[in-house]
Amino acid sequence: MTTLHAADLLIPGGGQPSLPGGAVLVEGREIAAVAVYEELAAAHPTARVRRWPGVLTPGLVNPYGPELLEQAYHPDPREDLGGEPISGEALASLGMTDARWGASARRGVQRMLAHGCVAVAGALWRPTVIDAVYRSGLTIEQRYTDPAGPPSLAAPGSFLGALLPRAEATFAVFETAERTACVATVIKGRLVHRRK
Repeated sequence: MTTLHAADLLIPGGGQPSLPGGAVLVEGREIAAVAVYEELAAAHPTARVRRWPGVLTPGLVNPYGPELLEQAYHPDPREDLGGEPISGEALASLGMTDARWGASARRGVQRMLAHGCVAVAGALWRPTVIDAVYRSGLTIEQRYTDPAGPPSLAAPGSFLGALLPRAEATFAVFETAERTACVATVIKGRLVHRRK
């Protein structure tokens, strides 16, 4: 299926100039073209169109992979544990099992996707956590230095790659160029998060 993702501003990364009214044409898992929306829409009139408010950019790499997915517990909303990740002594008292780590990682990954994250950095070692990460479509990147500051789902992170023809169709849409709120996240052509 061919889909045209358009936004108010396209920041393709990789040293390419920003493109007001820009769009990416996605065919399957890859980007087929990057140009102004009107140009792509005229050349591909049968493409499904997704118009997003804000700024379309490459997706983000969250630098706190191990800290957020293997050293913190993301509570189930049905539990009476609040909504923030639990770590430290409070985590030690939870009696974590492999199944509980896997469920926590799935919830953590969903929260990362809601922040425009398409990859995590750092070495993961729990099989259930690694499985949750890969099933979501996130990739695991190497981390060469420890990130500064406390772990955060909304960590600014770096962009993963650039939006170029033949690259994987992996990107995020934010309300503003400061990446304040994520509108949508796409991984390998698949819409994995859409703000309600």
